[in-house]
This record gives sequence, C-alpha cells and structure tokens, in this order.
Amino acid sequence: MKIEEAISRTAERFLEELEKDKFVEIISHFDTDGITAAAIMTKTLKRLDKKFHVSIVKQLDQEYLDELINKEIEILLFLDLGSSYIESLKEFKIPIFILDHHEIPENSSFSNINIINCHNFDEEISGAGIAYLFSKSINEKNKDLASLAVLGMVGDMIDQDINKLNNIILKDAEIIVRKGPLIFSSTRSLHKALEFSHSIFIPGVTGSPKGVSEILRETEIKIKNNDRYRTLLDLTNEETSRLVTEIILRRNDKNPESILGNIYLLKFFNHQEDARELSTLINACGRLGHAGVAIALCLGCHKAKESAEEIYNTYKHKIINALKWVSANKKIEGQGYIIINAKKEIDDSIIGTVTSIIASSSMHPKGTLIVGMSKRSDEKIKVSMRVAGKSSDVNVYEILSRICPSLNIEYGGHPNAGGCIFPEEKENEFIEALEKELSIKGISINI
Repeated sequence: MKIEEAISRTAERFLEELEKDKFVEIISHFDTDGITAAAIMTKTLKRLDKKFHVSIVKQLDQEYLDELINKEIEILLFLDLGSSYIESLKEFKIPIFILDHHEIPENSSFSNINIINCHNFDEEISGAGIAYLFSKSINEKNKDLASLAVLGMVGDMIDQDINKLNNIILKDAEIIVRKGPLIFSSTRSLHKALEFSHSIFIPGVTGSPKGVSEILRETEIKIKNNDRYRTLLDLTNEETSRLVTEIILRRNDKNPESILGNIYLLKFFNHQEDARELSTLINACGRLGHAGVAIALCLGCHKAKESAEEIYNTYKHKIINALKWVSANKKIEGQGYIIINAKKEIDDSIIGTVTSIIASSSMHPKGTLIVGMSKRSDEKIKVSMRVAGKSSDVNVYEILSRICPSLNIEYGGHPNAGGCIFPEEKENEFIEALEKELSIKGISINI
C-alpha cells in the first residue's frame, strides 16, 4: 500500500470517529514541525466544527502517558511524535491516531492504533507534511494549508532534497523558489542576517557586528541602496558570488554546496516572506514556552507575529550566547565524535538547536557524531545527538537503541538526529555506555 492510500483510509476512520461527536485531544511537539502540524489540524477541525484541545509538549515520556491514561479522553491525535511509545499507547482503550515521521521501535505491533509513519513506506516527509496530506484527504479545500506544511518541512531541514510527496506540497503552496546562500533571513537587512546567521555559522562574523562590517568591506558590498538597507535578495549575482566565496574561506569549507540551497518565498500576511524566517519564529516561540503565540501566528494573527518577533529576539541572543559558550569551553573530543556537556549553561530547550548548528557548521568532518547535553530544571539530563554532514555511515537512532534500553532510558529520533532523557545520576553511566558502543564501531573516546 502506498502512503497516499494509507493516509486516505486513516482519514476516513478519523472522520467516522468524529461523526460520533467525540472530543479530540491533540498532542504535538514543540518545534516548528510539530506546531505547524498542530496548526494544520486546528484549522481542519475548526472547519469541521468539531471540539478539540491542543497540547504542545517538549517530548513524550512514560510519566506523561501515565497521567494521560487516567484522563477522560475520547480521541487521541499525536502529531510529530508518538511512534516511540506504541507499546505504551496500546494500553489506552480509546481511538488513537498517530501522524509522525520518527523511528518506530523494532518489533512494535500497532493493530489497534491508527498510525501513519513515513518510515513504514520508505518515504521522507515532515510531521507537518503528513498532517497536511491527511487534512487534504479530509477535504480538498484544505489545500490552502500547504504553506504551513512547507514551514514544517523547512523547520525539519528536509527542504533541500525534494522527493515526490514534498514536491506535491510545494506545488499546492504555490511557493517561489530561489537558489542562493542559506543565510537567515533573505528578506531582512543583510548586515543583521549575517550577524545572526546561526543557520550557517560564519567564524568571526556570526554574533559580531564588527565581523559583519569586515566581511562586507572585503567583498565590496554596500549595506544600503538609496537609504534602504539591502537584503540578500537585493544582491547582484557577482556580489552573491563574492559573498559566498568569502564565507567558504572563513568556514574553511571545501564544499560550496554546503551553504547554497533553495530559498522558499511564500505569501504570508500579504507579504513575501522567507519560509526559514517564519519557521524560525515559530521554533523560537515553541522552545521558549510560547506555543500559543506560535499557533496563532500560523493561523494568521498579526498581533501574534509582533509577539513572535520579540520572542525571537530573545531566542537568537540565547543561541548566539550558547554558541560562544561552546566555542570558549572544553569539550570531550575524540576520533569521530564530540560531546558538549553544557550542564545548565545552555537551556535544555535549545540544546538540540545548538547541536544542529554545530553539525551543519563544517567545523567537524562529515560523519562526526555531535552529542549535546544539558541539565533541565527537574535535574534530568537532556541529550541531543546529530551527525555532521548528515552522513549515512552513522545512525543516531541505532546508537541510542543499543545504549538506552539497558539503562532504562527513554529515547527517540531519526538516523541523523535523536535524543534521550535520563536522571542526573545516570550521566556517567550513559557516557560510559556511549564509549563502549562507539568503541565497537571503531571509535574511541578519550574522556
């Protein structure tokens, strides 16, 4: 069965449950992908005039599910999460629907759970992408929600290698695609885009107004045109080429394609917006505890966009400060890996983002395992793992699946990204288990 057919059948079963006038509890992840998926289903259910409630969570864990099972819920809908807890969810005696793209544990059975997971169909699509195709299957008029799926796609960084399903979403959204350096954001003033360019980390430039002035002077790029600040989209081809060359030199990057890609421009609030900018605003809101603002932004609230801008200002400074901390402090390093044990110096809500930035920074060889660790307010340790260059030689999820069960640690993720959470007292035990696993793989850790 193809994924489109499975989505259609699952949507039919979902509608059958809704006809019984049941209340839907939506639970989604707190990043861009999860929030845009939640916004898609919010709009879908509102158009159906159905009763529902949305909860945005950092992650699922057994403690949360134990509380959930005792609540009076009629339908559970999980978005961008849920696959890792299929065995626990089988204990629920209500209809459960999961629209997700994270790995499913081996030997899991889910005959009583309605699940659409792209891994079951050898497809790569974001959680918001699945939610959008599900929504469109419910009603073709929901095609106007395609732009939200694009934001989820961009947020999960699967927007540069477009497959058939993602191409369908892009066409539905009527996106304008430009090729260029993936500096955030292409529609904002260039000097600020370079200063806060955490999507492409530029040594000596990111986080440094002085460094920005230097790179623009060296590339002979004017900051203004007729008293108006220029954007990345305003640059000539020659200026863009000079800027890209200088960025590559500063990053010591042998592959210029690592900073070039598709820039998606979509119409939002009656303006042409860079999808990466909107995606980052949503992500900032979710990670700093303002998911309601993020969903309102997705649903077209102008006031929410103003609030999101303010939240993002706080977020970007947190990211820049975190990257500076990583640069200035000692890491656990060895052949094929780096561990950043930030304790409470980096907020657990952004450790995944920081780890992703480092993994895509070209500071480490392709295939290097990047492990970020941060202590939460409840004294538990959150771990985020990424692979530099998205190498297929290192599978994060497989590494976690071999370490975590024996330590009774909850985990989840993808081949290139994953994470886990455990009590502080298991910190050394986890690192030792990681050492043993990587040694088997031929990677030794020198702590």
